[in-house]
Amino acid sequence: MSLKLFLDMISQPCRSVFLFAKKNNLPVEVKLISLKNGEQHTEKFRKVNPLRKVPALKDGDFCMGESIPMMEYMAEKFNTPDHWFPKDLQKRARVNEYLSWQHLGIRMHGSKIFVMKVSVIDGPVVKLEVPEDKMARAMEDLNWSLDLIEKTFIKDGGFIGGEQISIADLVAIVEIMQPFASGVDVFQGRAKLSAWKERVVQAVGKELFDEAHKTILSAKDSVKQLDSSKVEYFRPRVLRLIS
Repeated sequence: MSLKLFLDMISQPCRSVFLFAKKNNLPVEVKLISLKNGEQHTEKFRKVNPLRKVPALKDGDFCMGESIPMMEYMAEKFNTPDHWFPKDLQKRARVNEYLSWQHLGIRMHGSKIFVMKVSVIDGPVVKLEVPEDKMARAMEDLNWSLDLIEKTFIKDGGFIGGEQISIADLVAIVEIMQPFASGVDVFQGRAKLSAWKERVVQAVGKELFDEAHKTILSAKDSVKQLDSSKVEYFRPRVLRLIS
């Protein structure tokens, strides 16, 4: 019986789970869930994940959410190569250090930029004008996070957990690609970050990397214009979200 993964590829955690499963040729069946169409709120999906979020995993009668423990579960279940989630205490601690930091360290800031630039609202992908001061503060926060990743987590010529790629690198790259997909070139002027990204792409394979990101990279090209009344209706909701 194959393990089922419920994913929406616009979601960063979904992409990390997808990359991990596919790179390791795990016997998984991917089922796409459309967040913008509200498919996470159906009664059928609620039985898989009562939190009504993706990614979600179903292994027989066992179901779970949350991308990081999901990858750890698959690593243990399928005995993937040790470098993904090392058994060595200190190597695993280094991976977990990043995984614990990233929730508020980079995810929040990268996601905010994406929402500011490209918003998915009640179905359509739309663009709302955001006050310049809010955008400037958000960019400062994002650059602060990227500085920390370069100076603290990325090893020269290596990866976050050491000399080989780990799930920490997958979690990092998908978050960094989120603002990039909105049109912000986060790699410009960052030689260390750019070199690390190329190592990650090489480690997982460019074809797989591109497959995981094709949906998010096309998001800004799918922007639809709403009529003025709808824009004014949604603007306060978006501004509250990013404030």
